[in-house]
Amino acid sequence: MTLRLVLIGAVLVLAALPALNRLPAENALHVSDFIVSIAGKWITYAVLALAIDLAWGYAGILSLGHGAFFALGGYAIGMHLMRLIGPRGVYGHPVLPDFMVFLGYKELPWYWLGFDHFPFAILMAMLVPGVLAGVVGYLAFRSRITGVYLSIITQALTYALMLAFFRNDMGFGGNNGFTDFKELLGMPLNTAAARGALFYASLLLLLGALWICSRVTRSKLGRVLVAIRDAESRARFLGYDVTQHKLFVFVLSAMIAGLAGALYVPQVGIINPGEFSPGNSIEAVIWVAVGGRGTLVGALLGAFSVNALKTWLTTVAPDLWLFALGGLFVAVTLFLPRGLIGLFSRAQR
Repeated sequence: MTLRLVLIGAVLVLAALPALNRLPAENALHVSDFIVSIAGKWITYAVLALAIDLAWGYAGILSLGHGAFFALGGYAIGMHLMRLIGPRGVYGHPVLPDFMVFLGYKELPWYWLGFDHFPFAILMAMLVPGVLAGVVGYLAFRSRITGVYLSIITQALTYALMLAFFRNDMGFGGNNGFTDFKELLGMPLNTAAARGALFYASLLLLLGALWICSRVTRSKLGRVLVAIRDAESRARFLGYDVTQHKLFVFVLSAMIAGLAGALYVPQVGIINPGEFSPGNSIEAVIWVAVGGRGTLVGALLGAFSVNALKTWLTTVAPDLWLFALGGLFVAVTLFLPRGLIGLFSRAQR
């Protein structure tokens, strides 16, 4: 009950930030634009951590490629935002994005069709990561690839996507990616109203994802997933379709990560192939480990706490961040195997 109250309090504090941002700058309760922007970004990171915890903490699927699903969702909404830049064409839609004009494209590639429309972009932000996870997951789980081998496959996947998206002939902006976004749903992005709207959309996504994940993990399906995590061979011997169970949770996790990426991009104003970096996926796994995997709330705690530490440390001593991150992971593994949430639980005894 105490943990639930803490969670409710944290949500209320977050929800108040955009309102406090509207106060006059001389007001003691005023919150800066930077705080609202960085907190909104952390919320999308928390959704990504939640997605990883659903797959890793409850089904034992240690994916080192969830950053790819996050980035694909970001590129989906980035394509929509790029279509809103520039003069309008014959049918009221923008002409080719600037980078395509620079690279000599004569017409819009077929896979850009439909991204004029926001609902289609959101659908693709879920569908593309979901389909990719379905294909990779089906091939891996059907072949009974688990543990470190699965982790290597997912890491190779995100690295391959990073190399592909760096290519100019892929039609995704090459190493520059997408940037200089102007508007979303008719609202200029560089305004306090837009920041607040995106912040609340991210917060609603976090609460919705937490609700969905909670329903899954507390159901019979969740108990089967835990059984598969702890004794996969025994669960298969008892007659459970392990492949289908793992595939379902992996695809759901990828779709949640894709939505997180779709809300991340308008808030940071850029998406490029660097988001596919395997290091990003590994860092996200560390968030979950630090917070406490297999708890959902621990994933949120880890995402916020580690990113708060990163923001502070990269400001005062940027060269130390990677050493601090590695040391933090080792320390949690040795002394806090249940993460920060386990430390909180012990304090309540």
